[in-house]
Amino acid sequence: MDLKKLIVFDMDGVIVDVSGSYREVVRQTARLFFNDIRFENNLPNPLFSLADLATVKQAGGLNNDWDLTYHMLTLLMTKVEVSIESPHCKGWACLGSLMPHCDATALSMHLRSSSTPLADLHKQFSGAANPWVDHLSMGDVGTGNIIKQIFQELYLGQDLFRQTYGFVPRIHGGEGLIDQESLLIPKSVFKRLAKTHRLALATGRPRSEAEHALNRFELQTYFKITYTLDECLAEEKNIYEKSGEVLHLSKPHPFMLDAVVEYSSEKLGNLFYIGDMPDDML
Repeated sequence: MDLKKLIVFDMDGVIVDVSGSYREVVRQTARLFFNDIRFENNLPNPLFSLADLATVKQAGGLNNDWDLTYHMLTLLMTKVEVSIESPHCKGWACLGSLMPHCDATALSMHLRSSSTPLADLHKQFSGAANPWVDHLSMGDVGTGNIIKQIFQELYLGQDLFRQTYGFVPRIHGGEGLIDQESLLIPKSVFKRLAKTHRLALATGRPRSEAEHALNRFELQTYFKITYTLDECLAEEKNIYEKSGEVLHLSKPHPFMLDAVVEYSSEKLGNLFYIGDMPDDML
């Protein structure tokens, strides 16, 4: 008898079309970040194309869309004239004190200079850092990470944000772009595959967001094994507490795939992993 194959899927860009959710959230986060900058009215709307953003994402090393957002803002800040010292403030007040001391003139000119302004900046400043972006992305939602909070408010929407974090959103009270997502692979395909193979999920999403998608598209019954960002963070913490070693177990680290195989109790045949990014080539 032929053994079942183990087929492990990434979620974003493989199972779920996130071009109108995650990518759009990154772009809208940038717009809100620069909302009070001097000469903000001169900035193009939208700031850049989603195709341009996708080019930067496809370059690799940015499998997490929060990291993509931090990197994108760092690139844009290379074209912003800042007339204030390094940050000595915290939270929303810090963003409020920064933007009135920033000039968007050079940024506006650059964003209008080509069809790929972000990719152009990435080629020139891929390893750059910015003290303000670094400062405003420290901690987590509710503990100082303003950039991530803007992102999560836009992505989750008012109700899901409150359920996830336990407090009301600050700047976005509408629906979340998470509900703009659609399936890339028909449900019938998973139903057929699950009859003769073992399906698993290995995604950089937090577990709550992965389960939201599985439940919304009624796929949860087909995926018996799921590994998410939560499992990576939990194991990172466990390793640090035991040995003091700092590891990053999200992709491209093979931790999730190794864990999926180890979790599978039955004897399996060939193993396959389906992803869409350079970081998925583990």
